[in-house]
Amino acid sequence: VNSRPDILLASIIPETENIRFAPAVNVLPLHHPIHVAEAWATLDLLSGGRVDFATGRGYDQAEYEPFGADFMKSAEMFEEGMDVLWKAWTEDGFWSHHGEYYHIDDMSITPKPIQNPIPFYVASFSETSSKMAAKKGHNIIYAPFAASMVYGSLAAAVDSYRENCVQAGNEPGRAMCSYFIHIADTPEEDDFGRQAMMDYFKYCVLRAFPDDPETMPPTMHYFLKINEILRNMEKDKLSKNSVLIGNAAAITEQLKEVEEAGIDECILYFNVGHKPHSLVKEQMHKFMEEVAPNFESYQIAAE
Repeated sequence: VNSRPDILLASIIPETENIRFAPAVNVLPLHHPIHVAEAWATLDLLSGGRVDFATGRGYDQAEYEPFGADFMKSAEMFEEGMDVLWKAWTEDGFWSHHGEYYHIDDMSITPKPIQNPIPFYVASFSETSSKMAAKKGHNIIYAPFAASMVYGSLAAAVDSYRENCVQAGNEPGRAMCSYFIHIADTPEEDDFGRQAMMDYFKYCVLRAFPDDPETMPPTMHYFLKINEILRNMEKDKLSKNSVLIGNAAAITEQLKEVEEAGIDECILYFNVGHKPHSLVKEQMHKFMEEVAPNFESYQIAAE
């Protein structure tokens, strides 16, 4: 977790040659889209075209307040911000934009990104965000537990997104999802991983998710059900809709199911619940040695 991944990447990129960079996600309503467009165009140049951009409207009202942003209007600000950002990257010459939140005349950012355009991903907890991504022809990132609640399954969520893309006249983009992961070879390691995730959900996630229907946008009321599920969750009943726990073979099997659901890419969170850094690195190495080779496309990010 880093508050300014764009600055961090500017430091890391010169030390690399092949790896792609894709922090998730920029909470766009908290930033002026022109600043974001300039920063990521610069990173694309520094990396030789090796960055992806992921954005979302967020869910934590406490993030909005210091910036003076209206949490109740987050969806509207998010959609307009994406339009401005896209124009900044793709329009030739000077352009203007006059909407509800942004008024811009005779604008052109220089230089433009190397990639035309930078791969653009939209994080989605709700049907609203998924339809928005499809309408604009952007890629999608699903939280599997939210997708299962809204659509019934991750596969149904991917199908809905792709159908909405076609209806909007767009080629369906790439579908991504994210999981918390802990590779465990013994019952003790399994229990440790489950407790670490429970601590994270209890002390981090529940404190960040909106929980007051009076102060959250109507399109976010589904969080009330999510919060109820999290409060009543027991560590031995952690759902495979949100976590991957088990030995390498079990995790491979679960990820094969994710692949069959239509997911093209998967974000894996190893550093969850105050794990020692040495254990996080050990888990990542084990994944690359014992799980990743079971998937034909596992080298894409490093090529």
